[in-house]
Amino acid sequence: MTAVDNALNSNSDVSSHTLFVCKTCASVWQDGKRIGESGGEKFLKKLQLLAQDWELREKFAIQPVECMSACNRSCVVAFAAQGKITYLFGDLAVDESASAVLECANKYYDKNDGILPWSERPEALKKGILAKIPPISGARG
Repeated sequence: MTAVDNALNSNSDVSSHTLFVCKTCASVWQDGKRIGESGGEKFLKKLQLLAQDWELREKFAIQPVECMSACNRSCVVAFAAQGKITYLFGDLAVDESASAVLECANKYYDKNDGILPWSERPEALKKGILAKIPPISGARG
C-alpha cells in the first residue's frame, strides 16, 4: 500500500471526513437579495462553537457551502468521506440540532463504511434524511 492509499483509507487523515453545512438555508429574501443572517449561518456558527471542544475537530472538517438545493427542508448538512456512504440530512432545528450533528459525525467517523443505522442516530437525525448516496468505488466491472 502506498502513502496515498494509506491517506485515503485512514481515519487519521485530516481531510478524510467532511461535514458540509448549507449556509443559505432558512434565508429571508427581499427583492432577490438575502436579508440578515440565515438560519444556515446561525447553525454553522453553533456547530463551529461546539466543535472547538470536539475531539474530532482536527479530523472532520466543517465546510460551509452556499446551497445544497434542499431549501424546503432547511437546515441541511451532509456527512462525506472517501469510500463511505454520503448522507444528506435536513429539517434540522437551528437551536437544538448542532450537538446531535456532531454526535452523529462521531458515529459516522467510527464506521468503516459510514453506514448509520436509524437506531444509532441521535433523535434529531432519525427523521429528515434526504439522501443516502453510495460511495464511489474504485473497481469497475
